[in-house]
Amino acid sequence: MKGKAGSISVMDIYTGEVIAMYSSPSYNPNSFLFGISQDEWQLIRNNPLKPLINKTLSGLYSPGSTLKPIVALSALENGIMDTNFKVQCKGKMELYGQTFHCWKEKGHGYMSLKNAMKQSCDTYFYEIARKLGVDKLKVTADKFGLGHKVLGEYFENEKAGQFPDTKWKINELNKGWVLGETLITGIGQGYTQTTPIQLCLMTAQIANGGYKIKPKILTDDNQLTSEQVKKAMQESNGIASYTPLFDDQNNIKIIQEAMFSSTNEIMGTSYRSRIDDPKYQFAGKTGTAQVKRISKRERELDLKTSQIPYEERDHALYVAFGPYKNPRYSLSIIVEHGGSGSVAAAPMATKLFKLIIDRHQYRKQLSYHKEINI
Repeated sequence: MKGKAGSISVMDIYTGEVIAMYSSPSYNPNSFLFGISQDEWQLIRNNPLKPLINKTLSGLYSPGSTLKPIVALSALENGIMDTNFKVQCKGKMELYGQTFHCWKEKGHGYMSLKNAMKQSCDTYFYEIARKLGVDKLKVTADKFGLGHKVLGEYFENEKAGQFPDTKWKINELNKGWVLGETLITGIGQGYTQTTPIQLCLMTAQIANGGYKIKPKILTDDNQLTSEQVKKAMQESNGIASYTPLFDDQNNIKIIQEAMFSSTNEIMGTSYRSRIDDPKYQFAGKTGTAQVKRISKRERELDLKTSQIPYEERDHALYVAFGPYKNPRYSLSIIVEHGGSGSVAAAPMATKLFKLIIDRHQYRKQLSYHKEINI
């Protein structure tokens, strides 16, 4: 993250332990001990990368396509579609005189759920969001922690963000919801605002089989007891006694497999960032979140990220979990104004998972883990 603004979060998908929580850039807090100089304060305060904001907890971002696993899960859970449901992507969708574009100008052709997730087809998710409706989608998003504080008991500066529905718009904006807003919500844009730690929790609960966990930060006087860890690591993937967030667990498996294909199969948006070694192999979903509406002229110009002013570039996102065959950790990565999630964010996961998995053995040596040989 050197020279970049953003966040990296890593979480144990069973115990909820936050393994890493990093906000970039940072600053030296020692400068404030005896009174910071005016010049140094102005440098920190006026830094365009905003080091004073803890982006992991207080940064609010559209989740972009990292929301698509939840959209698909909600549609499956509500019986809106199944794995055989297909949508023809022609590169855009017309609705009441408005055009909703897919990122692939000429379209993806006929898309099933797996291929739509793999290639991140916007048109497919426009259609299932339209059939699903924003209110049902919000119910699923709420279950997985979106729009709610994750570590509120630890940090007063954590923000809840928001996941909109029809009631929210009436209450907040005094306006009725329109169908087009459902479509853009289905690809993680519009009014939706999430924090990086929320996306990490969302991914953790997909990875652990669809069970609710309570994230926590461990300190010397706030460690898990052996009984708590035993409970968390029971049979049935370690969470038999936890609250299920699903109606049909097969739907969770479908989403896990789709995220695997997105990273590990040809045509997947993060295929170049894959790791073939099963020890480190992970599943994930890229996201590219717009920070401004793209005009017709800008779409025609099709500028490279480097040709766009920094503050107008898309945010790059990536969420993932691994090792895939026996998952234990989830992560979220956000690079502010980084452009494409597949280019700026996903490659970081390749390095991170090797570090995370290799250091798992070290974490096992900690007393409360060693005692029960997790």
